[in-house]
Amino acid sequence: MSRLIIALLVIASAVASAQNKSQVVEGMSTERLARIDVRMQQAIKDNWFPGAVVLIIRNGKPVYFKSFGKSDLEASTDMKKDNIFRIASQTKAITSLAVMMLFEEGKFQLDDPVSKFIPEFKNSQVLTEFNANDSTYKSTPAKKEITIRHLLTHTSGISYAAIGSSEFNAIYAKASVPSGIGTAFATLGDKMKILGGLPIKHLPGESFTYGLNIDVLGYLVEIWSGQTLSNFFESRIFRPLGMNDTYFYLPVEKHSRLVPVYEEVNGKLSKVTHQIYDKVDPWYPRLKGQYYSGGAGLSSTVEDYSKFLQLFLNKGEYNGKRLLSRKTVELMLTNQTGAMSTQFGLGFELETALNDYQDPTSIGTFSWGGAFNTTYWADPKENLVALLYTQIYQSPHREIGSLFKALTYQAIVD
Repeated sequence: MSRLIIALLVIASAVASAQNKSQVVEGMSTERLARIDVRMQQAIKDNWFPGAVVLIIRNGKPVYFKSFGKSDLEASTDMKKDNIFRIASQTKAITSLAVMMLFEEGKFQLDDPVSKFIPEFKNSQVLTEFNANDSTYKSTPAKKEITIRHLLTHTSGISYAAIGSSEFNAIYAKASVPSGIGTAFATLGDKMKILGGLPIKHLPGESFTYGLNIDVLGYLVEIWSGQTLSNFFESRIFRPLGMNDTYFYLPVEKHSRLVPVYEEVNGKLSKVTHQIYDKVDPWYPRLKGQYYSGGAGLSSTVEDYSKFLQLFLNKGEYNGKRLLSRKTVELMLTNQTGAMSTQFGLGFELETALNDYQDPTSIGTFSWGGAFNTTYWADPKENLVALLYTQIYQSPHREIGSLFKALTYQAIVD
């Protein structure tokens, strides 16, 4: 009898083990999700990055949340799920949310000219000639004003500082207009007023040009709200959503959680100690500054940013707090750029019928990322949020984002 009991226990244990191995959580196979582990570990072994944090949420519940590798190679510090990352351009969507919250308060209309609020943007000029020897240029009147909608969709003609074209890098540098990545000096308003007097790349509404548009919007948020962008974010967005680890400048007690930036040098990873982009200290989130870049200034955790994305999947509400109406969310997630090179809503890149089937994401998926190789997307059809954060300068292995997408969607089994 005892042998029979033992045999039955062994069989039951094996069945339980098999069931656990192929467990399905919120319609996703844990066995298939484990393939992400293998790929992340291989990427670390191949020196793509020292470590990473990955979070996948489905139906509002975390189904995969893991950290990999090291946050600091030299100190041999393990990466942790609550590590803080420079999210750079992921700041843009948060600023866009702030803008649309003020839109709902009647502070402006989407097709209002920017010059209505920042006079320096009146009479924009389009660049026609550029002299690389001394950064002088010639321009012609745009004959059309930049609007709030143009800024939200990156169709204003405004380019980027430090990471834009060589012509505009030089023009902006000469005028001391920064990229916003790690800028700690001056104030946003001072620099955006200067930007308003500089030439644009093309006529407003003519084309998609990724640029300092959302920094201009950050300054507009300050004008409309009467608060600094930092204070508006904290009081109107971060506190209601419970985003307790998202800042322009980190409090001292959270400095140790900030992940160092690495770069690939001769096939090996090296911690960045030199200045980056437009002569920026890579440890800029630890500085004390008053420049609140709406386009690139924030640092955050994957968990914090997932709450922000879930707000949109929940049609403007999170944890009982409503920040936007359902209709405004729908507007933000509707293609505003037609058949331009990038399909963009009011704050996010969109998966549309024009660019569908390039990867497994559903039509309606919204996404973006950051300069230090952080990436995210949210898929309303699958009720899915996914984030992958690393910290790499001039990242040569951005294909990790597309690999991550494939590995996420192959785990959906419902």
